[in-house]
Amino acid sequence: MPFHEQLLQYLVTGLTTGAIYALLAVGFVAIYNVTDVLNFAQGENAMLGALLMVTLHGHMGWPLVPAFALSVLLVALLGGILYRTILWPARDAPHVNALILTLGISIVLRGLALISWGSDPYRLDAFTAGRPVQLLSAIIPRQSLWVIGIMVVCVGGLFLFFQYTRLGRAVRACAVNRLAAPLMGINLCVMATLTFALGSALGAVGGAVVAPITLATYAMGGMLGLKGIVAAMMGGLTSAPRAVAGGLLLGVLEALAAGLISSGAKNAIAFAILVLILFVRPGGLARIRLTAHSGL
Repeated sequence: MPFHEQLLQYLVTGLTTGAIYALLAVGFVAIYNVTDVLNFAQGENAMLGALLMVTLHGHMGWPLVPAFALSVLLVALLGGILYRTILWPARDAPHVNALILTLGISIVLRGLALISWGSDPYRLDAFTAGRPVQLLSAIIPRQSLWVIGIMVVCVGGLFLFFQYTRLGRAVRACAVNRLAAPLMGINLCVMATLTFALGSALGAVGGAVVAPITLATYAMGGMLGLKGIVAAMMGGLTSAPRAVAGGLLLGVLEALAAGLISSGAKNAIAFAILVLILFVRPGGLARIRLTAHSGL
């Protein structure tokens, strides 16, 4: 295959993977801007979304749309409950406490998933059966179109929600100034819980749509969560559009590294970018927060 055709195939593959990272990254950004919590359990939300989709759609035979909706709803509900019962009471504690709590939540969720689904990987059929679609010289699996399409719909829906609904504007007000928002009659606890549930739902969406591409397993959330954090940090952790761009760019860079160097270089790209970001910003996340301006 000519080199330019290979590049096109890598680009398509990278955009598919990057769309998953973008969904998780937007969830990170939304949660961080409103709650100041970096949710290390976001990868486990993707894992739960994938395994619930396997159970409801693959094993129980539910139709695609109800199974997808219920999987996302259950993860969103779980995220909201966990925030309200565990993280909200610790809101005035040092930030490192919240990080440790989210790490603990991720470990517990992974353990519960291991008990419930076991260690064997699960396969889920593509949402639409049929031969791959050919775009110029690139071969695009039908599930890749679902991944990219759902990412576009979710990001577009979030934009409309935050810009044109009263509830969305209240969430944005909490992101801009969490001290002034309650003075304007906004219930910070409700908005923070809602945002945590929304971010968890985005993670579940990412896991549900990627399940037919990669095998679903209890341990899949760790690497997905890391890639989502890197994508969010590439956008500065403050802007959803930049987080989407960061996710897509990370996916393309990984695909190019895997295709042009070796498959082992794929995961190294994310670690290298993370180290580079922290090197450029020696103050780490605290410095990012000081210069933040909500881009929800």
